[in-house]
Amino acid sequence: MKTYRILIFLLLITAFNSYSQDTLREIKVQSKRKSLQKSYTLTGNTALVTKKELLKAACCNLAESFETNPSIDVSFSDALTGTKQIKMLGLTSPYLMMTQENIPSVRGASQVYGLSFTPGPWIESIQITKGAGSVVNGYESISGQINTELIKPMSEVPFLLNLYGSTDSRFELNADFNHKLSDKWATSLLLHGNMRNSKMDNNDDGFLDNPLQKQFNLLNRYQYYNPETGWVSFINLQYMNDTKQMGQISFNPDTDKGTTNSWGSEIDTQKIDVSTKIGYVFKDMPFQSFGFQNAFSSYDQNSYFGLRNYNIRQNSFYSNLIFNSIINNEKNKFAAGLNFTYDSYSEFYNTSDYSRIDNTVGAFFEYTYDNQDNFSFILGGRADYGNRLGVFATPRVHVKYNPWEKGVLRVSAGRGKRSANIFAENQTLFASSRTFDIINAGGKLYGLDPEIAWNYGLSFMQGFKLFNRNGDITADFYRTNFQNQVVADVMQSPQQVIFHNLDGASFANSFQLEFNYELAKRLELRSAYKYYDIKTDYLSGEYQRPQQAAHRFFGNLGYETIRKDKGQQWKFDFTYNWIGEQQLPYTASNPVAYQLPEHSPAYSLMNAQITRVFSPNFEVYAGGENVGNYTQNPAIVDSQNPFGPYFDASIVYAPVFGQMYYAGLRFKIR
Repeated sequence: MKTYRILIFLLLITAFNSYSQDTLREIKVQSKRKSLQKSYTLTGNTALVTKKELLKAACCNLAESFETNPSIDVSFSDALTGTKQIKMLGLTSPYLMMTQENIPSVRGASQVYGLSFTPGPWIESIQITKGAGSVVNGYESISGQINTELIKPMSEVPFLLNLYGSTDSRFELNADFNHKLSDKWATSLLLHGNMRNSKMDNNDDGFLDNPLQKQFNLLNRYQYYNPETGWVSFINLQYMNDTKQMGQISFNPDTDKGTTNSWGSEIDTQKIDVSTKIGYVFKDMPFQSFGFQNAFSSYDQNSYFGLRNYNIRQNSFYSNLIFNSIINNEKNKFAAGLNFTYDSYSEFYNTSDYSRIDNTVGAFFEYTYDNQDNFSFILGGRADYGNRLGVFATPRVHVKYNPWEKGVLRVSAGRGKRSANIFAENQTLFASSRTFDIINAGGKLYGLDPEIAWNYGLSFMQGFKLFNRNGDITADFYRTNFQNQVVADVMQSPQQVIFHNLDGASFANSFQLEFNYELAKRLELRSAYKYYDIKTDYLSGEYQRPQQAAHRFFGNLGYETIRKDKGQQWKFDFTYNWIGEQQLPYTASNPVAYQLPEHSPAYSLMNAQITRVFSPNFEVYAGGENVGNYTQNPAIVDSQNPFGPYFDASIVYAPVFGQMYYAGLRFKIR
């Protein structure tokens, strides 16, 4: 804590010294825009999450940035790591393409923990696209795409400080430094640190409710912009180190690691990212441009879970060349290009070596027609060759039609293909006594075949005005149909997880009805009902997808007081989630004391936050998560015998910790 206090003190001195040098700033008058924006003109079903929306919750990292979003479901992945996972259309993040400024980011080895490695204060906006994504970004997207835009050196304030602390012993510091080097160059230095160093066991099961954790994250980026010549570029350099300790309260890694004295786990992750983006807009042809993206990433995780060891290192290189232009006129546009992906995996599960090299090269073409009135469509396709995937094609189409004012109908269809990293994507199951067994089908990755799925979507949104207040209602239905899927079968035995190719049918039907309305001036309601019909043929029969509620309800109320002359303002946000019963993994063959019911009970979660804005430069916030204090009981099956055959900390359908309250401040230099 001493290091954190010194760093905070130095940052505050720097901030106030800079502020005293120049107290006169320009005043910008802007019209009010919604914090979560949906378009009537975009061809794809895309929502924009703005910085204002991200400030409605604690939003400590990317995984926690969707608490107020009706399209994304957020839940804990297990009872030990405190890691949150997200789902869209009822499917987890491996079926979502996660990109950072349109460069693939959370993939491969980082699927489970990668979302927690992007701090929330670094995020400028998030674009959420339902259904098949664009072929420009690759072939792996199946249920949708989430693209994160980071803050830009040219447009950000010179300094931002964000401090955060919570009752679960989590403390964070974020400091953003932005400086214009010249009229064409600008740079940002983004610092993030978080820690949790207190042991807590509120449910008295002998295990930590949340891990002991430390993370240091540093990003240095440069932006070049020359409107006279049409050149723009970004250079990013990032280093991150994250350590977690989980397990029993009594666990001491110095003496208990690798023994049965006490069950414990440690995960040590280091990540290095280097990326560049270069773009050029033709001076005499502003409709024509090209972009060149390159990214290198090194992800190194060393970990153990009880007596089970898992180490993985992934070195990746990604390159994408894109050319944009028109055909005859601006109603007909196209994008074409080439991309290349290289992944080197050094992967060890206990004594088994699964190291390998994967690479793919592909070409894409995407045609867009827009009559600039009420009809548009995007028709895209790509062809790729992979050393494990072979030669394959990826077709995708999006259609938009506006039948009348503020009414928009969208249809989409597309194919996705991906390799399942069965160990990296299912690390939550390591916190159990289950053995990992693979039914080898002769495939090129773990003996299994690639996953292939088609996604079809239909969406209609209608805006309206009622009692002179604006609102909108949206209904959408999406179906994901798997031609092949790597099934993590937990329905056969509670002592075993079996990985096998799909034998039968697997599909995910998602229906969402969303209603948004301005109840009164500055009081906005956001609500949604979601129904998921997600079924898979397991070895023992067809079941609803485990730990996925068929019915969910979401509600959010946001209110802001009138902003005074000096910028003073109150902001209030309240979020309610009702989660219906969930199919649980099979435990019926366990002794009665260690059996769980077939389905979990339904429950409610409530989050709230209050923000006091003192000026455009300073604000404080306080809030609570799970204020109703609902917790899962038991959180861990047979927690008293973690080395026994019935131990399982992976079956989590509700919060483990209970009520959590937090407070923080934001300070800016403009």
